[in-house]
Amino acid sequence: RCQRWVENCRRADLEDKTPDQLNKHYRLCAKHFETSMICRSSPYRTVLRDNAVPTIFDLTSHLNNPHSRHRKRIKELSEDEIRTLKQQKIDEAFERQQATQELNESNEQNTVSEEGGEEQEEEAVPLTLEERENKDYLKSLFEILILMGKQNIPLDGHNVDELPEGIFTSDNFQALLEYRINAGDEVLRKRFEMTAVNLEYCSKTQQKQMLEICESCIREETLREVRDSHFFSIVTDEVVDIAGEEHLPVLVRFVDDSHNLREEFIGFLPYEADPEILAVKFHTTITEKWGLNMEYCRGQAYIVSSGFASKMKVVATRLLEKYPQAVYTLCSSCALNVWLAKSVPVVGVSIALGTIEEVCCLFNQSPQLLVELDNTISVLFQNNEVKGNELKQICRSQWTGRHDTFEVLVDLMQALVLCLDAVSSDSSVRWNNFIVGRAFVLSSALTDFDFIVTIVILKNVLSFTRAFGKNLQGQTSDVFFAASSLTAVLHSLNEVMENIEVYHEFWFEEATNLATKLDVQIKLPGKFRRARQGNLNSEVTSENYYKEILSVPTVEHIIQELKDIFSEQHLKALKCLSLVPSVMGQLKFNTSEEHHADLYKNDLPNPDTLSAELHCWRIKWKHRGKDIELPATIYEALHLPDIKFFPNVYALLKVLCILPVMKVENEKYEVGRKRLKAYLKNTLTEQRSSNLAVLNINFDIKHDLDLMVDTYIKLYP
Repeated sequence: RCQRWVENCRRADLEDKTPDQLNKHYRLCAKHFETSMICRSSPYRTVLRDNAVPTIFDLTSHLNNPHSRHRKRIKELSEDEIRTLKQQKIDEAFERQQATQELNESNEQNTVSEEGGEEQEEEAVPLTLEERENKDYLKSLFEILILMGKQNIPLDGHNVDELPEGIFTSDNFQALLEYRINAGDEVLRKRFEMTAVNLEYCSKTQQKQMLEICESCIREETLREVRDSHFFSIVTDEVVDIAGEEHLPVLVRFVDDSHNLREEFIGFLPYEADPEILAVKFHTTITEKWGLNMEYCRGQAYIVSSGFASKMKVVATRLLEKYPQAVYTLCSSCALNVWLAKSVPVVGVSIALGTIEEVCCLFNQSPQLLVELDNTISVLFQNNEVKGNELKQICRSQWTGRHDTFEVLVDLMQALVLCLDAVSSDSSVRWNNFIVGRAFVLSSALTDFDFIVTIVILKNVLSFTRAFGKNLQGQTSDVFFAASSLTAVLHSLNEVMENIEVYHEFWFEEATNLATKLDVQIKLPGKFRRARQGNLNSEVTSENYYKEILSVPTVEHIIQELKDIFSEQHLKALKCLSLVPSVMGQLKFNTSEEHHADLYKNDLPNPDTLSAELHCWRIKWKHRGKDIELPATIYEALHLPDIKFFPNVYALLKVLCILPVMKVENEKYEVGRKRLKAYLKNTLTEQRSSNLAVLNINFDIKHDLDLMVDTYIKLYP
């Protein structure tokens, strides 16, 4: 369509420009379009219909005007013209900030800046000296805030409690402002030269207002790319503590105009204890505040801490009710077995998972502790050095996120307990008090019979889903064939449920053997024994207790969870992966994607020609040259030079690519989550800021200071 615009404008000098360059650097006046092509959805914007093409051109009038014949067609923009352009940008930002109108229509259409030429230029009112100085002053403040965000400098400096009474000290923002004045910033010097030294130059309220605008403008750069891509998926990470309040990190997945799948962090959402309120706020923030059209959402996934799973499932259900194509899936960055374990609604399981994380965290904090654990493993596995070396290697990784976490833990249990006992009872000064104290507490937790039974039962139940989950995080062909194996996995788990007495007996025996090896007494939990003191007739054995309280609910929950997360719609989508040429080859090119592609029929540019196009796609790869390898991933298929000749296949691959269950093939486009983890790791809880976090995590996104300043002036006149 860009090509048609250029041709109609008779602009030969623009024919070699890419659509991206044309979109970013060139504008077409609205007067060149028929009125039927223009849809005015608000006083701030002129929006074109999807198929709009410029047709109104006066190509002869200049021949009659001798003064215009030799006029240059391209000219440098004057300051007034630049101001006019920026004013339109500000209007858009202001409109989104206020969140006063539905954005669904505008997301489906392309936005065009309306430039009225000479007439509008004359309307722009020149800035007074005072207004210009005020803008320069605000620009300096915004520059400092952006620097603080990108470099992860907290706003507050010294804690007031640390200072003697009567002593004033600047916070970090004011200190940087003073440093800039001393370095020769005349605008700031003029502003504050008569201000008292112990007075705040910029109030906390003003800082917060400006930070919100910084965050909004930075986020908008990513969201603009998402809207251009149309289709996207929403992913949330584990709930985090920001300055004492719980927040939900939100990431978005989309395919950019270079055909790369990207996962970007777009902000935090305050967490609500009530799942229904959370679902409403989640939807409102994404659609109204951030301006994304959920009709284009094709996937949703929630990585949750233990105990939060049921609430996030309510959010997923409410979104599915409104947007059936926003398929609820697993996230590629989380192992299926870990995700299933975190979702089990049994208190004992949540406690066990918390204990495992604390043990892993303690050993990762201290290299000396890891050496001590290595020595313990060497002694215990001296008859099986291969196994011992494998466990040592695993201990130096984030082993709590593995598919076989519980198998690893059971193998390591004796070594962990002996190591922690040795540290907590060491009378020398090798270990500090913190490590000794934590070692004692965690050793007691690991040697609790309740913990031992829990991890043994989880290990055995999740062994049925281990291979299935590993394939889901494998190559594209592994994911495709995993979708077909779900029935067998569910069949095995149902068979376990039908014979739970027999299976539980074996599991409990394994747990008692491990407890005996660790010299742990086999008994009912203390809270249960205390609760039944008044009922002497109650004769409940440990084996029966754990069967009813742990084995049965765990197996039942995992069966139901697998059915929920691998819905018919999700499985249909995964079956469409046979579009990837390497999967086609493994199926001997005998595939039938059109049956499963019905799911995305409305997302295709030419659904009527889908069958014929798929036939051509199969023939292309079936009769390829001998030296041509079959693309093995969606990423490779999207980057084929002739993919544009298969518009329906391209559209399908693009939608499949953004499903959260599919891994991001190129690591450099998955930086959002890594930077989020780094920010949380490097920043103290009380110094975290949801606004500064967006600036820090998206430090490489371009920012327009003039837009920020003008938006601020408009919002807070």
